[in-house]
Amino acid sequence: MKKLMTLTALGTLLVYSDALASGFNLKEQSAAAMGNAFAGATAGAEDISYSFFNPAGLTRHGGTKVSFGGTWIAPRSKAKRAIAHIPGEPGEEISGYTGDIVHAAVAPNFYASHQINSKWTAGVSLNVPYGMVTKYNDDWAGRFHGTLSKVTTVTLTPMLAYRPYCKLSLGAGLQLQYIKARLRNSTLVKDPATGGIIRGVEDRASLEGDTFDIGYTLGALYEYSDQTRFGIGYRSQVKHKLKGDIKFEGLMLPANQDISARITTPANLTIGAYHDINDKWSVMAEFGRTYWSSFDTLDIYGENNGKMSTTEERWKDTTFYAIGASYQYNDQWKFRVGFAVDQSAVGQEYRTPRIPDSDRLWYSSGIEYKYNDDWTFNLGYTYIRADKGKVKLLGYHDGDNARGSLQADYENDIHILGFGASYNF
Repeated sequence: MKKLMTLTALGTLLVYSDALASGFNLKEQSAAAMGNAFAGATAGAEDISYSFFNPAGLTRHGGTKVSFGGTWIAPRSKAKRAIAHIPGEPGEEISGYTGDIVHAAVAPNFYASHQINSKWTAGVSLNVPYGMVTKYNDDWAGRFHGTLSKVTTVTLTPMLAYRPYCKLSLGAGLQLQYIKARLRNSTLVKDPATGGIIRGVEDRASLEGDTFDIGYTLGALYEYSDQTRFGIGYRSQVKHKLKGDIKFEGLMLPANQDISARITTPANLTIGAYHDINDKWSVMAEFGRTYWSSFDTLDIYGENNGKMSTTEERWKDTTFYAIGASYQYNDQWKFRVGFAVDQSAVGQEYRTPRIPDSDRLWYSSGIEYKYNDDWTFNLGYTYIRADKGKVKLLGYHDGDNARGSLQADYENDIHILGFGASYNF
C-alpha cells in the first residue's frame, strides 16, 4: 500500500515537468549585438562577444582581449481569466489570485581571446545560454499544473579559430554545460485503497536535479570583401540526464525518493550577413533556427521503480529573423538599431502555465563608446512585445487526469538592458 501511495503521488508531480521543453533560450549574450536585435551577429565579429554565435570570428581580433558584461532581463507576465477544475472533479472549479509570475534577473557573460599567430586565435567564453523562472502564488487556480519552474544553465566554451587563407576563417569549441532545474506544484492525495481523491486534502511537491554534460560549437566566416562578410554558426544540442530528488511537504508516507530525468537543450543554427555601405552606415541581417523538436518527450525515472513517467511534449522547431543598421557618428561613437521576429516553440494545444510562451517582436537599439585604444563600452536595449498566449489544457493529454483542466489568457512583454565592456591588452 505504501508503494501504491508513493507511485500515485509521484505520478501526479511528474506530469508537470513538461515546462523544460518550452522556449527558454537566452539570446542576450552580447550588448553590442543586442543593439541590432542580433542581426548579423554570426557575421559581425565587431568584438569578441560575437564569438558566442560564431567562433570563427575570433580571427578578426589581434593581440589579447577580454570582454565582460551582463544583461538585465525584466519580463512581465500575468494570467487573466484563469479557470481550473480539481483533478478528477470536472464540476468543481478552483479559484485563486495570480499576480505577476515572473521577476527581473541578471545574466552575466565573459569572453577572452588571444591571437597565437597570423593563422590561429584561441578564445574562451562563460555564458548563461538557457534560463527561466516562473513563480505563482501557492493558492492560484492552476496550482496543480505548476507554482514554480526554474531552470538555470552555465556554459564554459573554450574555442579555437583558424584562418586557412585571407577570406575564410573556421572555428570550433566545446560546450561544457551545467544545468539545474527546480519544479514545484500542488498535488492531491489519493486513497491507496480506492484510488479516489481524498477531498479537501492537498500537498505540495517539488522536484530538483542537476547535471553536467558536453556539446560543441562550430562556425565559418567568409569575408567576400573589406565591406561584406557572411557567417554561419552552429551550437549543438546537449543531452542531459538530471539527477536529484522529489520531496513532498506534508505527505506522511515515504514518497520522497531520488529521481533522474533526461532533458536536451536544443541545437541552434544561425546564418548572418554584414555589409558596410560606406564609412558611416552598415546594414546586417540574421536567420536563426532552434531545433526544439529534439525534445519530444520527458522521461522520469525513480530510484527503485524504473521509468515512472513519459510526458509527450510536441514542441516545434522555431525560426528567428532579424535586420539591423549601424551608424558610425565619429571615431568614438556608434549607434545601432534592429528589429526581429521570434517564433514560439509551442502552440496553444500544448502551452502550459510553466512557460506561457508566444510569438514575439523585438525592437532594439544600442550605443557604443570607444573611450581610447584599449577600452570600449556598449549599451543595448530591447523591448519584446509578445502575442497574447492562451493556455487551454482540457484534460485529454497524457497526465492531465492528475492535474485537471486549466484555461487562462496571458499577456507578456519584456524589457532588456545589456552592458558590455571590452579591453585590449
